[in-house]
Amino acid sequence: MTGGWRTDRIGAALRGENPTVLRRLEAGFAVIGDVQFLPGYSVLLVDEPGVQRLSDLPRGKRLSFLSDMDRLGEAVERACLRLDPGFRRVNLEILGNTEPFLHAHVWPRFEWEPAELVGKPVWLYPPDRWSDERFRLGPRHDALRDAIRSELDRLGPTSGSRRSAT
Repeated sequence: MTGGWRTDRIGAALRGENPTVLRRLEAGFAVIGDVQFLPGYSVLLVDEPGVQRLSDLPRGKRLSFLSDMDRLGEAVERACLRLDPGFRRVNLEILGNTEPFLHAHVWPRFEWEPAELVGKPVWLYPPDRWSDERFRLGPRHDALRDAIRSELDRLGPTSGSRRSAT
């Protein structure tokens, strides 16, 4: 997966040219990560170019973005639970220190991770995890993509449907 879409991920998603897009959500795009050393890693991209932080959005859109993050997180959780018996949990992060646009990371975590890393932030993994060809997104991840898409569809337009209204 190479191409100019990486230099403008949001614009490419808006034009239908970002191959990592799983689904268009209310305030952004659910995309599968470029690397899959933790299978199911996904990102929520804001759908407005130029938005750098959550507080740049009007309150209603901000809440929609957070709801989309919750929905993507639950979809990844459900897909990983189904596909990997070693699944533990999902970590959600909005950092914004490297890329100049609002995005949220959805990191699945697993029992099979190295003992010295399993309870720590994913950013402590060796740098080669982000560049090693073995972990690059490719056709072997198609079943994982399909599983996350299916779960996003099951969850519907908002993740509030899974919670009691009481």
